[in-house]
Amino acid sequence: MSEPLFDQFDRSYEEALAAGVSATGEDASFFLRERVAWFGRALTRRGIQVPRVLDFGCGTGNAGSVLLTLPGAQEVLGIDVSEGLLTRARAEHGSARVRFENVNAHRADGSWDAAYCNGVFHHIPVAQRAAAAALVHGSLKSNGFFGFWENNPWNPGTRLVMSRIEFDRDAITISPPEARRLLTGAGFEVLDTTSRFYFPRMLRMFRPLEPLMSGIPMGGQYMVLCRKG
Repeated sequence: MSEPLFDQFDRSYEEALAAGVSATGEDASFFLRERVAWFGRALTRRGIQVPRVLDFGCGTGNAGSVLLTLPGAQEVLGIDVSEGLLTRARAEHGSARVRFENVNAHRADGSWDAAYCNGVFHHIPVAQRAAAAALVHGSLKSNGFFGFWENNPWNPGTRLVMSRIEFDRDAITISPPEARRLLTGAGFEVLDTTSRFYFPRMLRMFRPLEPLMSGIPMGGQYMVLCRKG
């Protein structure tokens, strides 16, 4: 989950993130929309509907309404450890279909159809990552899907972006093989690992090639698609 240090960014989170992401020529909302759409297409190809979606490490909650675009999505619950960020999330993004709670109040009751996270696990201390993955696993229904997104440490551009973001500079990144081992150890069946965000905005004319390149683990971020057995 997000570390307690994120409470100090409850009013400056977007500015800190933009300081790094701007190097790509895009803003954070571009990447959010693309990640969720990529996850959604993976579910659609498998004929999966996900009425209830868990946003693990939701931060300021801006993914909530976007996650409602996943196939069949009706409800989103964002969970985070930072009360400062959750206060903002409730005020700015809470609705009848999107709500937020502290991870310590969350019951992993096996009632969620899908889970999503982005750039969360590199902020979790290594010794606590297995417990975090197990929490997501326990939250999902049998055969529930998890779209696990992380920053790719094998991409030089990603390392540059993270070095420019105050709350990412000291984060311990997680490589695709490490992520697969973590998720398998938590009981997930890993179905696929794909990369995205190879080209900055100045090279956007090449972005139509990205689906063809998704098996090459050099994109700026990667998604491990997995399922609870």
